Amino acid sequence: MANLIYKRVSTDQQSTARQNLVLDEARIEDRVTFEEQAGTSSRLHPLQRPKFGELLTYARPGDIVHISEMFRLVRGTQHILDVLDVLHRDRLALRIHDGAFSAMDLTARHPRTGELLSTVKFMVQTLAAAGELQRELTYDGLRAAEAKGSKGGRRPAIKPDKTTAVRTAYLNGRSIAALAREHGVSRGAVRTAVADLMPEHTAADNEDVPAPQLPVTLDMPGKVADFFRAPNWSPPSGPRSTTA
Repeated sequence: MANLIYKRVSTDQQSTARQNLVLDEARIEDRVTFEEQAGTSSRLHPLQRPKFGELLTYARPGDIVHISEMFRLVRGTQHILDVLDVLHRDRLALRIHDGAFSAMDLTARHPRTGELLSTVKFMVQTLAAAGELQRELTYDGLRAAEAKGSKGGRRPAIKPDKTTAVRTAYLNGRSIAALAREHGVSRGAVRTAVADLMPEHTAADNEDVPAPQLPVTLDMPGKVADFFRAPNWSPPSGPRSTTA
């Protein structure tokens, strides 16, 4: 029995880092890896992809095909059903290690007819339809963002030559939100640039200085509120515990 790993990314700007992490956590031994060339179209039927074709040619009955998640291999409902039929024909098992399909036995067949169990087929069709909807909504959102001039993705960090100006402006009273808009970066990028200037950082550096007592505003009626407003009541000292 061989463990056959299949990996694929949609564009040459993506990497297989997440797939590698999921598959490494599965502790799969004696691997034989088949990785599509970066940018192989996700619209291409999986049975027409070069490396998946090589995998099927290499495989022998009893081998196991491993993928990090179902949509690394297939795109839509019919793709899934077609692949399952081929795997059943070649007597290959399929292991999905992450995502909605990871808890399902997609190879379950009727013991008499050999057909895919109706419950499995129903779950496959439902989850695949949900996945297709999610991708379409994401694609529509990206197109709308591009129409407004946004390329999507993570916003850039502050360039080194702009850091001093950002820090000076922050010390002069400019807000983080205003600086983020001005430099076209996220608020998190601005916070990173001025982290050592922020009040909470200063408080952390001066651990011997007690934190100021903040006033507590109560907006509740009744005797409980009257009790907390009483002059002889004070909040308990020590760390506060929270419960989920």
